[in-house]
Amino acid sequence: MTTDNQIVFIVDDDERIREALGELLASHGMRAIAFESASRYIGAEKPDIPACLILDVELPDINGLDLQRQIAEGDHPPIVFITGHGDIPSSVRAIKHGAVDFLTKPFCDADLIAAIHAAIAQDREKRSERAELGVLRQRYLDLTPREREVLPLVVSGLLNKQAAAELGISEVTLQIHRRNVMQKMGAASLADLVRIAERLEIPITHSRRAGGGGT
Repeated sequence: MTTDNQIVFIVDDDERIREALGELLASHGMRAIAFESASRYIGAEKPDIPACLILDVELPDINGLDLQRQIAEGDHPPIVFITGHGDIPSSVRAIKHGAVDFLTKPFCDADLIAAIHAAIAQDREKRSERAELGVLRQRYLDLTPREREVLPLVVSGLLNKQAAAELGISEVTLQIHRRNVMQKMGAASLADLVRIAERLEIPITHSRRAGGGGT
């Protein structure tokens, strides 16, 4: 039975390899789309679902390792390299830059399937993290301008009275803003809010850092 909520992309210039991989994946219930070159892969419209990229090292238009470097900054799926000309420097480079595995042809089908499952699981986790970060960013945008000023002061460790003095407002008003920030950001505690601020890379003031977040 084919799994429709995940996909495997195959980039290999050897038609026999593409067909063999396609048949192998189909036998394991996996949907696959094959490309004969890196440019075809890059230019293709791809479904936005968890995926794995099976990538040959030696391609007609670009080296697979160079392609890995080019797409590193984007939200590309985890890569499983396959090659008929494997060497230690290439495999080290591939793994160092995030490849899930580096398999030399002829490889064991079980090893490839295991690597694909690991890659798709990794992609699911990355997608979940991106989705969570998107929610946090939207929550931050929903804060009022004053609440966005309060947040970094609170997570820096300033006491309420110190944060209030920093903004030129009363301590009671600061406490109201702090409570609103906690609620809007979905933070259950100050420690939780600090972790959220770190994920959002919100600059934190340290110059007047106190020993704790008093009330």
